Amino acid sequence: MKVLWLQSGGCGGCTQSLLCAEPRPLFDELRDAGIEFVWHPALAQASGEEAQAILEACAAGQTPFDVLCVEGAMLRGPNGSGKFHLMAGNGRPLTEWVERLAGQASYVFAIGSCTAYGGFSASTPGNPLEACGLQYDEQTPGGLLGADFRSKGGLPVVNIAGCPTHPGWVVDTLEKLALEGLPASDLDDFGRPLFYAGELVHHGCPRNEYYEFKASAEKPSDLGCLMENLGCKGTQAHADCNLRAWNGSGSCLRGGFACIACTEPGFESPGHAFQETPKVAGIPIGLPSDMPKAWFVALAALSKSATPKRVRDNARADHTVVRPAVRKGSK
Repeated sequence: MKVLWLQSGGCGGCTQSLLCAEPRPLFDELRDAGIEFVWHPALAQASGEEAQAILEACAAGQTPFDVLCVEGAMLRGPNGSGKFHLMAGNGRPLTEWVERLAGQASYVFAIGSCTAYGGFSASTPGNPLEACGLQYDEQTPGGLLGADFRSKGGLPVVNIAGCPTHPGWVVDTLEKLALEGLPASDLDDFGRPLFYAGELVHHGCPRNEYYEFKASAEKPSDLGCLMENLGCKGTQAHADCNLRAWNGSGSCLRGGFACIACTEPGFESPGHAFQETPKVAGIPIGLPSDMPKAWFVALAALSKSATPKRVRDNARADHTVVRPAVRKGSK
């Protein structure tokens, strides 16, 4: 399976993340699955006129390829011309290249939330860059390719969202397509692969005991749940970050940082500081995605009334101050 990769308006962080793929070296893993890059701007040897010749042959249908991966937002400005981002060496807008290549690809992958929804490039007030995703403008279907776009393989854009995206999400999606196929039933409502977007960041969170008892952290160094006061959106974010460790052991929450829901459209402009939790009448606005407010309020009150002293004291400390009790006897 041949993959062509382009980079547009973004930081290149998804490529940097991809290079950290584990447990095997990235290129060994892809090679054994029959996957190879036709070209990648950061990883391929070809550059300059040689790279332009490869892209032109692919766009013209002379060099076949299977998957077009695009990293970074589509910069349509100014005035829809695409001239804010020109391909070096030929002066043609990258948006034009993407449209031509998408028409030749069997499948089109948006690598990262910038490419999926527009991301940070689209969040500037007024969006002067006219940035968007491949098939979404934040939550609105459309984007550069249009809401009705379907690749030759019959799928809409596959949105491997994240900021950056987890290397395993990219590798697994490529391998799933190469070895088994990727039907539309494997994607969620935003076109994200269900093998990771079918989970919530909350699943496997190391702070779940604190969440269950609503024992909340009050400052960033505290061990308690970060949802009530420090902006955590792990109960709303679709990803398996705490089930599939980053770099073998990490995640935002394991590092002490609240989940900012980077796999969701519009995450970069929440309307408040990332590590603050907006509330109305003391109730967090961002409640779990599938829990009615009344039930959450009732459960929170009950949970707090039953919070063990160990959990309550540890939640507001930066280290364990009360260890779990040792139960003596047979009962």
